Amino acid sequence: MVPQRWIARVALVLALPVSLQADTLILRDGSRVQGELIAFRNGTIEFEERRTFGGTRSLRFDRDEVVRIEFDNRRTDSSSDNATRPPGMRERQVIVSADVAWNDTGVDVRNGQTVYFEAAGQVRWGRDRRDGAAGERNSPPNPGRPMPNRNAAALIGKIGNNSNDFFFIGDETGPVRIRGNGRLYLGVNDDVLTDNSGNFRVVVYY
Repeated sequence: MVPQRWIARVALVLALPVSLQADTLILRDGSRVQGELIAFRNGTIEFEERRTFGGTRSLRFDRDEVVRIEFDNRRTDSSSDNATRPPGMRERQVIVSADVAWNDTGVDVRNGQTVYFEAAGQVRWGRDRRDGAAGERNSPPNPGRPMPNRNAAALIGKIGNNSNDFFFIGDETGPVRIRGNGRLYLGVNDDVLTDNSGNFRVVVYY
């Protein structure tokens, strides 16, 4: 039985290595737990463990219990993406929680700067609704979403915490030219976040 801990919505940014098999927690006691990262909340890591003989179980760990997280690399076309991205760019891995309106990436950008994104993972954003960074294909317009005419639950961004100038990212890996100066925030294109879970794992190249 894993003890319940207080949970609050926060964004967490980590520079982490990549695993080819599954998301893996490396704990301070030397043990490894494989499965899927669900969310970071107020210093608590929520994780769905894949059990050896099938099935899963939900676990929670204090951030201090975890040395690092190795993310599953679910993209299979990264070599072609890298060919179009200039060498020598800085990069940062960001957890974009589906139930957080805007996740702070910790990256400051300037007007006209070119930024690249590479996203993995899925979010649950309603009953029987689960999508990757591209969002729900052919979703009907919804004026309540930040970007009403773009795919629901897709990865989106903005510059500055108080900005309403949103831009679409989705699962595209091509260049995005930044409009404005300030902190880069990432979120999910959804109108109701309270029933959301899961996250996108995004690498920002800047």
